[in-house]
Amino acid sequence: MPSQASAIQWVEWSALGIELLAIALIVATILVSTAVYVVALAVHHQDRADSYERYRRRLGRALLLGLEILVAADIVRTVALDSTLNAILSLGLLVIIRTFLSWSVVLEVEGFWPWKRPPERGGIRREE
Repeated sequence: MPSQASAIQWVEWSALGIELLAIALIVATILVSTAVYVVALAVHHQDRADSYERYRRRLGRALLLGLEILVAADIVRTVALDSTLNAILSLGLLVIIRTFLSWSVVLEVEGFWPWKRPPERGGIRREE
C-alpha cells in the first residue's frame, strides 16, 4: 500500500498533468487554427469574414475546453490535498471566475448565453 507522501505526490503530479494537458490543447489549437486561417486566406482565397468567424469559433472553443480542464485540475488538487475551508473558498472563487470567463467566451463565440437555447436555424429545432 502506498504511503501518504507518495499518494500526495501522485495527486500533485496528476493535477500538474491535467494543467499541462489544458495548456497543450489551447496552444495546439491556436497554432493549428492560425495555420488553417492563413491557408484559407492565402491559398484558397476564401471569404475573409467567413474565415475569420471560423477562426474565432475555433479559438473560443479551445479556450472553453482549456478552462474546463483547468477547473478539473483545481478541483483534484484542492479536494485531494488541501481541503481546508480557506482552500475550498479559494477554489470556489477560481471556479466562479473561470465560469464567468467561459460564459463570456460562449457569448462572444456563439452569440447567446450558455443557459439560453440557441436560436432556431432553418426551422430545425435542436434536441437538448
